[in-house]
Amino acid sequence: MSKIFLTIIFLVISNTFMTFAWYGHLKLEEYSWFSKLGLWAVILISWGIALFEYCFQVPANRIGSSINGGPFSLVELKVLQEVITLVVFMIFTLVFFKNETFRMNHLIGFLLLVAAVYFIFKK
Repeated sequence: MSKIFLTIIFLVISNTFMTFAWYGHLKLEEYSWFSKLGLWAVILISWGIALFEYCFQVPANRIGSSINGGPFSLVELKVLQEVITLVVFMIFTLVFFKNETFRMNHLIGFLLLVAAVYFIFKK
């Protein structure tokens, strides 16, 4: 498996865990057992989920970084990670939070991010 593909897959998995750790508790508030938990319990649950984020994020950065023989410079790796984060977040939001809407300004912002990726990766 190529380093490019492996890096992207690991970043997608990592960001999926991150999104659930950061925002999943907002959806779980709908369940009575979860809504009774205190803030510290929610923080600990989120940290537990975030552990899996790091189990994929760190290898993605090590595999993908040109410092370790990977295909991406640090800037490219960071921009790639941020775009993946926003794509995963938008999918998560649209699937789990039906009251959120995807508006034209969101689309324009994403197009600008695609432009940023283009310019960052342009040699």
